[in-house]
Amino acid sequence: MAYLVLVTVLWAFSFSLIGEYLAGQVDSDFAVLSRVLLAGLLFLPLTRWWAVRHELKLGMIAIGMLQFGVMYLCLYRSFDYLTVPEVLLFTITTPLWVALIDDGLYRRFSPVALLAAALAVVGAGIIRYDGITGDFMLGFLLLQVANAAFAAGQIGYKHLIQRYPTDVPLWRFFGYFYIGALMVSGPAFLLFGDAGMLPTTGVQWGVLLWLGLAASGVGLFLWNRGACLVDAGTLAVMNNALVPAGLLVNLVIWNRDADLLRLAIGGGVILLSLWVNARFSRRAALRMA
Repeated sequence: MAYLVLVTVLWAFSFSLIGEYLAGQVDSDFAVLSRVLLAGLLFLPLTRWWAVRHELKLGMIAIGMLQFGVMYLCLYRSFDYLTVPEVLLFTITTPLWVALIDDGLYRRFSPVALLAAALAVVGAGIIRYDGITGDFMLGFLLLQVANAAFAAGQIGYKHLIQRYPTDVPLWRFFGYFYIGALMVSGPAFLLFGDAGMLPTTGVQWGVLLWLGLAASGVGLFLWNRGACLVDAGTLAVMNNALVPAGLLVNLVIWNRDADLLRLAIGGGVILLSLWVNARFSRRAALRMA
């Protein structure tokens, strides 16, 4: 849980940095590619190329393609069809994808995890709902693919580590994750990128450096590590804890307008979902023991 909380704070700052210094100023495909390359440079020198099971190598590449590559590709494309409030609103379905994918892999139905995820969605929805325009279905579908890819990456990482235990430290083969991400983000930039919108200021390059090394490098590693240490319900809820955290950071540092009452109510609902999952999941486990 501590890993997830730490990364939530880290990513809350990252969202504000993107909105203030990159959005509309730097090509989004280049921003994604630079994050992949920088994070890869952080982990690839530490990567063990031998004495790692082929299943782990291929699994990490596939997870990187999903959780970083496909997710960001679809996310940025959804902005062509949705307003920013709509994008923010539709990303809150990620916890439901986490719970459902986890249940699907185990061929089970866990009502407590689904209830906790649904409560987290309600809480984030209270905070972020600003109305929906008419023509949004394609954008909505793109964003659901992004949410599902990010959720599948988290759950896939957890199941991969559990299925193929190894004495090799996790950070010694996390570089394969960024190889997978590069296999998606590289062609995406070549096909869709705008070379006329590269960074032009030191601040923009500095933000990209921070996002690549801290948010995408250390952050994604710690997030996936934390995902291995909690149940699916808690993981689903923590996916939406980023919404109030991001709003608080933006409000305090950049003084953006925010509805404090809705923030408080929505944050309270998300905290309630954490309590529901912890209380009733533990009780169900005791009954089964």
